[in-house]
Amino acid sequence: MMDEANIRPEEAAETTTPEAETAPKAEKAPAKEKKETKKDLEAQLAAAKAEAEKARAEADEAKDRLLRTAAEYDNFRKRSAREQDAAFGGGVAHAVGKILTILDTLEMAEAAPTADENFKKGVTLTLEKAKAAFEALKVEEIPALGLPFDPAVHNAVMQKPAENGEESGTVLQVFQKGYKLGDKVIRHATVIVAE
Repeated sequence: MMDEANIRPEEAAETTTPEAETAPKAEKAPAKEKKETKKDLEAQLAAAKAEAEKARAEADEAKDRLLRTAAEYDNFRKRSAREQDAAFGGGVAHAVGKILTILDTLEMAEAAPTADENFKKGVTLTLEKAKAAFEALKVEEIPALGLPFDPAVHNAVMQKPAENGEESGTVLQVFQKGYKLGDKVIRHATVIVAE
């Protein structure tokens, strides 16, 4: 090993290490690295912003799909409930339509003169029970007598001159009662209308 004190200046110049030779270059390198680092950071920042924007767009799209799916499900649920109610109402209307002829016959029997009061009482009680059953099913009689003719709920079979000064188009007589379930007409009221 050489003693540093015994080295001549010429030898000292020759024995410089490569690190010593690159020292001035090393000072320049960090400035260049800073420029490259700043560009890299800006590129990374731009890439991160682009990824964040893409993620935000995907999240918005997923949220929109979720909201649409929820709305579609809610509409499906409501539509199914309406269809189920309509199907039930249709079944009730069909059954009531079949029973109405029996009710008409009982009303004629109640109005017919008879000597047997027990028979008349039995018919009246049966009609009352039928009316209670109709109320429970929300089946209503369509009002007609003395009201203006409404083709949506009345069926005119005849016209005749008004006897008591009723207006033209007023229902004068009801041949057959009409019934409805909610807004659905089960049977139109058969009526005579003033000319």
